[in-house]
Amino acid sequence: MTPSTVLRLQGITKRFGTLVANDAISLDLQTGEVLALLGENGAGKSTLMSILFGHYVADEGGIEVFGAPLPPGNPKAALAAGVGMVHQHFTLADNLSVLDNVMMGTEPLWRPVSRRAAARARLLEVAQRFGLPVQPDAKIGSLSVGERQRVEILKALYRGARILILDEPTAVLTPQESEALFATLAQMVAQGLSVIFISHKLGEVLRVSHRIAVLRGGKLVAEARTADTTQAQLALWMVGHAVEAPQRRPAKSVGDAVCVLDHVSTTSAKGGGQDRLREVSLTLRAGEITAIAGVSGNGQVALAELLCGTRRAVSGTAQLMGRALPPSPARLVQRGVARIPEDRHAVGVVGDLPVWENAVSERLRSPVFSRWSVFVRRAAARLHARRIEKAFDVRGAGLMAPAHSLSGGNMQKLILGRALLAPEQAEETKGSDNKKYPNRAPRLIVAHQPTWGLDIGAVAYVQQQLIAARDAGAAVLVISDDLDEVLTLGDRVAVMHGGHLGEARPAAAWTREAIGLAMAGATAAQRAGGAS
Repeated sequence: MTPSTVLRLQGITKRFGTLVANDAISLDLQTGEVLALLGENGAGKSTLMSILFGHYVADEGGIEVFGAPLPPGNPKAALAAGVGMVHQHFTLADNLSVLDNVMMGTEPLWRPVSRRAAARARLLEVAQRFGLPVQPDAKIGSLSVGERQRVEILKALYRGARILILDEPTAVLTPQESEALFATLAQMVAQGLSVIFISHKLGEVLRVSHRIAVLRGGKLVAEARTADTTQAQLALWMVGHAVEAPQRRPAKSVGDAVCVLDHVSTTSAKGGGQDRLREVSLTLRAGEITAIAGVSGNGQVALAELLCGTRRAVSGTAQLMGRALPPSPARLVQRGVARIPEDRHAVGVVGDLPVWENAVSERLRSPVFSRWSVFVRRAAARLHARRIEKAFDVRGAGLMAPAHSLSGGNMQKLILGRALLAPEQAEETKGSDNKKYPNRAPRLIVAHQPTWGLDIGAVAYVQQQLIAARDAGAAVLVISDDLDEVLTLGDRVAVMHGGHLGEARPAAAWTREAIGLAMAGATAAQRAGGAS
């Protein structure tokens, strides 16, 4: 290693059965460098970083950190060597507080008294410096997905990592918070911090990195100085062909109201906090995409759960196609509501069940997939699962493999296919039960973070599918922390903050600055200068 090299991965190979996740990958990281690591879902990025952090052991190859060999399969050794990692999928204990999670492993067991006061002060100082508000005593289990990611970022920064691995670090930040994070990273890098930056936002990658490495199919296919490449070239390296991003175009024909909320309030699912609705009014119309922006934890989960039947309104009225919105997921599916949940692991799939069962799980009582709602029509179910697998490019070990074996991106594609792809009419499905499970495309699509964690090719495809569903007459609600996605998809855009929902205005009436200010809680008067 040269004096400036802080990390070297040499010939890293990792196999899972016949699947070669990493194929002889060699990479260096220099002092004060931001190395962006790109690749499609399933390209091997997470596996490579898990090997670096000690969660996996490489079949071949080795790692050096600051000139010393890194013991394989030992996260404690990686931490001691100065490697901090913010995982894409959280590694937090739900039953413990934020402070307990951050402190975990930082104090020796033999110390008789925990230095919690000092730890709390340091945590709050780091949180303030990075613009990541957090409540030290809040239980992790009561936090939203976005709030949990904030804790993951803070946990790594709290420990003073010299090599910091950031996996999608800005996914839940407002533009202003992202700017603050980038500014802080620039200062820390100037002082010698080295960063591996994993993101699917190519504009963000080009802005913050010095060098870029691209994986495809488990192999390192390209390395380049950031100044020498473009978004189009990066996309080509990642997916092997040119990627056409969806172009913003207005709705063809906006129809009648499909879902109407009138001053709806809910309680918090966890008994408190901001994850609730406070007198929310919203109209979702056929042939239109309504996009909701906001920092995670401000009521988006409550809105999605209300429309998917897992949370009740305590006041106000909620109607679906002129009838009361039933607090029943099964009845909502029958009435044409399709959901894309925020947490694909805990809510989107049953990890131990095979892929094909998850592909039909929400329509399993349909006569297309069952006889008398008792006996499963396995052939029809597996045929539909194969259609989803092909149409949405779900890659993995096959339909019989458990869903938890899929990468995060491929799991999301499975969920999207289940929501958007109507089953073909199977034979012998005549009868009155067909009225309960109409064989048609969804009337209302509730898409909560539909492209979170997906690569650029998958993002473009998913967004095109949502636009196509809108053009086919569905009412689409997109709840996203990604402002690019909000402004690309939304015909109308509204912002949630503190459980309140602002007016849904035409997308052209917003600027990124105005949305960011609204996400941070600015009043209409304060953000007036940012709206066009």
